[in-house]
Amino acid sequence: MKFKQYQRIVTIGITSLAMMVSVACQINETSPNENVTGDLEKISFKLIDLSEKIEAAQLINRTLLTTSGPLADANIVIANASGLSVLNKSGDTLRQLKGNFKTIDHRITPQTLFMASVNGDLQQTKVTTIGLNTGDWAAPLVIPKQNFKTEDACLYQDTANNTFVFLVGEEGLGQQWLVAGENSLLENALLVRSLSLPPESKYCQVDDDTNTLYVNEENVGVWAYAAQDEAALLREPVAMLAPFGDIKKNASGMAISNHQILVLDADSQQLHRYNIDQDEHQTVGSTLPLLGLDTLNSPENLSVRPTKKGLEVMVHDKSGLHLALIPISGITEPSSHHHNNQMMALVKPLFETDLIPSLGDAADDPAIWIHPTQATKSLVIATDKQGGLAVYDLQGQQKQYLAVGRLNNVDIRTGFDMNGTLIDLAVASNRDHNSLHFFSIDRNTGIVAELGQQATSTNEIYGACMFKDKQNNFYAIVNDKDGRFEQYQLTAFDRQVTAKKMREFKVATQPEGCVAIDQSEQLFVGEENTALWTLNARADAAITMAKVIEISEVVHADIEGVAYYQSAENGYLVISSQGNDSYVVVESSSPYKHRGTFKVAMNAHLGIDGASETDGLEVTSADLSGNNTGPWRLGMLVVQDGRKRMPEGKQNYKYVPWLAIAQALNLE
Repeated sequence: MKFKQYQRIVTIGITSLAMMVSVACQINETSPNENVTGDLEKISFKLIDLSEKIEAAQLINRTLLTTSGPLADANIVIANASGLSVLNKSGDTLRQLKGNFKTIDHRITPQTLFMASVNGDLQQTKVTTIGLNTGDWAAPLVIPKQNFKTEDACLYQDTANNTFVFLVGEEGLGQQWLVAGENSLLENALLVRSLSLPPESKYCQVDDDTNTLYVNEENVGVWAYAAQDEAALLREPVAMLAPFGDIKKNASGMAISNHQILVLDADSQQLHRYNIDQDEHQTVGSTLPLLGLDTLNSPENLSVRPTKKGLEVMVHDKSGLHLALIPISGITEPSSHHHNNQMMALVKPLFETDLIPSLGDAADDPAIWIHPTQATKSLVIATDKQGGLAVYDLQGQQKQYLAVGRLNNVDIRTGFDMNGTLIDLAVASNRDHNSLHFFSIDRNTGIVAELGQQATSTNEIYGACMFKDKQNNFYAIVNDKDGRFEQYQLTAFDRQVTAKKMREFKVATQPEGCVAIDQSEQLFVGEENTALWTLNARADAAITMAKVIEISEVVHADIEGVAYYQSAENGYLVISSQGNDSYVVVESSSPYKHRGTFKVAMNAHLGIDGASETDGLEVTSADLSGNNTGPWRLGMLVVQDGRKRMPEGKQNYKYVPWLAIAQALNLE
């Protein structure tokens, strides 16, 4: 569960401190200003002759320009009191957007040049695009004015072609905004999350390939943050000031290119270079030779781009823009677009539920109830482990909330004989009383009502699932944090549900998620940090467990929710791989072939964030469209979202059409 997140935070903090201490110890042996290769490498700068005063500028990576249109010769983008301008190599203005702008960042897509800049008059960030083939400006998208002064605005494009802007503000305030989906500007910018940044930050840059945000802290160094919208807010040191690193006086402007980050020490007039370690996406590897900038007058910021001969560097100082070449052998040409490197399938939610009522880590596990005659009236019944049970319709609107206590997991089976009347039965694990908590679901209206509780012999009840055998016997299977599972047979007496323990079995460490396949009488149980196991679900069967899939590069701890999907041709298990915010699909019969892994990404145009840190999930193959048409005709996956974004708030659940998953993973 979420305790693992805190473990990771502590681990990263200790690792970062150890890194600093290690570097400090090394520096005690070598002067912090000593260049390991000897004297500073000198580079020769050439002044770019421009008539206007420049506030900020960036080199355009010309290897990404595939246009033969009016911007084919685009070379530099600049921001100043006249506007945002695109210049060619001769310094001529190809296109200009009027305004008073202080900063600049840009991205190139196959058809479009994106630009983000802070407007000096309004203190608002504007994002605009210009068509590479047409040269036409799009109407700027204006991010609402904040209650802090924005020092810098930098762009980020993720693997789903969503475009974001990070704002770096005074006193450590920052934000991430969604501005475009699939390379198309939104009508309105959407706040994704707020950020706690260093208090002396003025510059930021994002490496799209490694999804890493770099932010300076002038008198401390450079920090790395995960840039993905669903990432936890953690930071790692990248380049520190002496005595913890090799930066002499300050860390100001930054630039990223070809797996290198360049950091400007303006007061020392030195340019530091570091290789970005691709195996550890936020960890910087080897330090490259220092570059001297003593011919420049108070350098402020820089930009770089790759060429066949090396890295072209442009530095902005009080006298203007200066260009130089750093010869680097074996430099790698960038791919035409980093999004081609996408390794994991992405699917998008079409609905999300209303927020769970309780604060903090509250939402946990959903179940799906199928209306017996009108599938479009089906419901999602989900736990609030801080307070009760929530009931949602297929559009995610809350229909009921039962404040009955800390319910952790819930499952449903239909056709339970309640003294001669068939009802649909939901069973949840109640952590307040270590009990089974029973609920009826009205087969006509979908109204959920309490049916009472029964104590179990667990010490810390946790996960729960249900099973109906071929003789129509109903069971609830619960587990304890100590690894014990208890299986209870459910019957009705005097309008109450009673439970009798039939068997007990155990895994070595903490479990939670479980699911039973009624047709094959097979039970799957998740041991969070070890594996998913299977055994016979019958109460009178021998306890013989077989491994389905273990923690590996495919499934990352914790194994949380697990659910079963039955297609017309095959059965699949869907597993929450919480450690890397993904979902693993394996066949439900031996040898449990891995059929693919996917993530639930944000739906930018519907304004729905993705899902991460997922605990519970559920899936159905029922045709929820009611007429075998549309995206819901193959059923639905419901996942708990552990980090609510866009905007940040209480947790909720996301609805994903199974059709999208089947298409993404080529499932039968």
